[in-house]
Amino acid sequence: MNAKIALAAALAALAIAGCAKKEPVEAAQDAAADAAAAAGEAADAAGDAATAAGDAAMDATGDAAAAAADAASDAATATGEAVEETGKAVEETGEDIQDAAKKN
Repeated sequence: MNAKIALAAALAALAIAGCAKKEPVEAAQDAAADAAAAAGEAADAAGDAATAAGDAAMDATGDAAAAAADAASDAATATGEAVEETGKAVEETGEDIQDAAKKN
């Protein structure tokens, strides 16, 4: 984008320098046409930058959503494993209580 703007500015400067050798009216017309062309190129560059920014934002949003989904999946898996381990611990505790009751 910066390169396009610099190119447009350089073209405008060359046009203005070239106008010094022409008739004043013709020089003004040429300068106005060159300035309009440079403004058009700058607008195109700004449009390209806006498109690129929008694409980057969409990519970042998609990446963030994927990361959040992965984190939620990992948390669900960890919770399931914790519940399973708790169930085993409860079962073992129940067996220990039954064994203790048989001894008494």
